[in-house]
Amino acid sequence: MADIRAFAAYRPREDIVDKVAALPYDVYNREEARAEVSREPLSFLAIDRPETQFPEDYDMYAEEVYQKAHDMLWDKIKNGVFVHEDKPCYYLYEQTMNGRVQTGIVACSSVDDYDNNIIKKHENTLAKKEADRIHHVDSCDAQTGPIFLCYRENESIRKVMNRVKAEDKPVYDFVTKEGIKSRIFIIDNDDEIEIISEAFKKMDAIYIADGHHRCASAVKVAKKRREADPDANGNKDYDFFLSVLFPDSELMIMDYNRVIKDLNGMSAEEFKNKLADIFDIKEESSAVKPSMKYEIGMLLEGKWYRMNAHDNIKSSDSVDGLDVSILQNNVLTPLLNISDPKNDPRIDFVGGIRGLEELEKRCSTDCVLAFAMYPTDIHELFAVADAGRLMPPKSTWFEPKLLSGLFIHTI
Repeated sequence: MADIRAFAAYRPREDIVDKVAALPYDVYNREEARAEVSREPLSFLAIDRPETQFPEDYDMYAEEVYQKAHDMLWDKIKNGVFVHEDKPCYYLYEQTMNGRVQTGIVACSSVDDYDNNIIKKHENTLAKKEADRIHHVDSCDAQTGPIFLCYRENESIRKVMNRVKAEDKPVYDFVTKEGIKSRIFIIDNDDEIEIISEAFKKMDAIYIADGHHRCASAVKVAKKRREADPDANGNKDYDFFLSVLFPDSELMIMDYNRVIKDLNGMSAEEFKNKLADIFDIKEESSAVKPSMKYEIGMLLEGKWYRMNAHDNIKSSDSVDGLDVSILQNNVLTPLLNISDPKNDPRIDFVGGIRGLEELEKRCSTDCVLAFAMYPTDIHELFAVADAGRLMPPKSTWFEPKLLSGLFIHTI
């Protein structure tokens, strides 16, 4: 039974929402973050990445940097940049990218559901990345970047969504500089709030799509506060974390591609000969974007190849059957000696949003080999999480990204 709740958000004033809303903090490197905040001083990125307010060489993990995030957030609340909802509500968050629409429910999700594996994970987290967001949330007394969750399509929630979008006026309607149209609706009708809450209560599983580090950090902040709170009862604001929940029917996972810096001492011909033992390989005259499962595009020495896996390396296993696992287990580890892709400097990962042109660019600069992958399916993600297992690193790339600063949940 999933405990999903309405909440009273702080959210930007309508006249400046397009200036405040920002891409997630981890989309930018340090230089890019500084440039973006300089371009748009109202951007929430200044709070998400408070080191932008200090000299370029300043320790971005210093205590005073996190204190600056706290001060900027609460100053903006005090000065009316953010308004506070009168009552707990749900919100509809609709995003349109290249004509495709996805609509999520903005809500608060339970820390206990995360611990009890009702909210299911599919990847590990890194302690260093967790530590940064733990410090940020704890210092700000607020969660500012929503966790991207997904659930199996539900008719009751769908009916409420359809009614709201057909009959209500959005409180926000704007297009980001990246071209993503965002519309936000408030669901404050008590009956519809109850319908949504009850529908989630009947679900035995909800899945983290993106934001494992933010989620784990929110959970650890909650546990820290429970230990320090003599009145802790599992029902405090810190016991719930900001999230947007999308139905599986609307989500799109893009390819997450690989670029490699050397051939592990082999010539290109030697490498292709080894690949021919496990793939059917055909040279193509243009870039290869895989069109089906078990198909991989390869760029080597300026030439594109279409590779189709032989039956003996295919698998019905929830993890080993993933296309990224097929590549890892049969090529990256045994042939290229890349057994720890998360930490090996010889491999890098390119999100599908950058296109195959980025693979060609990398192979003309710092890499010699690229693999274009077929995207992981959302139900493959569900199968891995249901089995209590983990995907290889960089298995999924979700677009569009959820904007930060649209909703703030104070704890």
